[in-house]
Amino acid sequence: MAATKDWLPTTRDGILAMAGDWISVCTGKKINWNIPDPAMTELATRKQTAAAALETAKNETTRTPVATAQCKEAFDALTAFMRDFKRRYFLSPPLRDSDYISLGLKPRDTTPTVSGTPTAQVTVETYLPGRHELGVRLVYVIGGPTDPANKGFRIWYSVVGQGETPPANPDDLRKSFYTKRKKDVIEFEFGDSGKTAHFAVQIENEGKKGPWGPLVNALIP
Repeated sequence: MAATKDWLPTTRDGILAMAGDWISVCTGKKINWNIPDPAMTELATRKQTAAAALETAKNETTRTPVATAQCKEAFDALTAFMRDFKRRYFLSPPLRDSDYISLGLKPRDTTPTVSGTPTAQVTVETYLPGRHELGVRLVYVIGGPTDPANKGFRIWYSVVGQGETPPANPDDLRKSFYTKRKKDVIEFEFGDSGKTAHFAVQIENEGKKGPWGPLVNALIP
């Protein structure tokens, strides 16, 4: 796997080990860390799927181009879920430094960094990674990534079926997720295939929001 500069391990075995540590540590913390049972179940399932796919891809008898591709897909799904899991459950509750270390993460830097309100605008270019998925690539319309106020991106979207009223402006969008990545993948429900996803992005910086990017749309495969 390509080396990354963030908190994820750089090997697939390392990612599986981290996911296993999370499951072990979080099992006793579900209540006070507000982690729902379905999230724990999904983390375990995605880890098991990725581990089985890796075993198949490494085995000389079962290794094929299809198995290799399926292994990559399984790890992409696992790491995407781990990123979301970390954002949802490890950043909000009052975790101690020892908790972060037990999860294989660096303790949070609590020293505030002064920065301004974002002024740049970003739009979405979509691509097709697979069925019921849309890849989103973030492209600057105004400004650039070197601005220190550009800490992350809030991607807003809504799914609109045939005959339904599309959003008139970004304020009408209903779902969102936050990312610091310039490229991400959104998984939609099976029944969303053939519907249209509408997107708009705001750059965020510690609660301060930049201007809306343009409203764009793409057909869900």
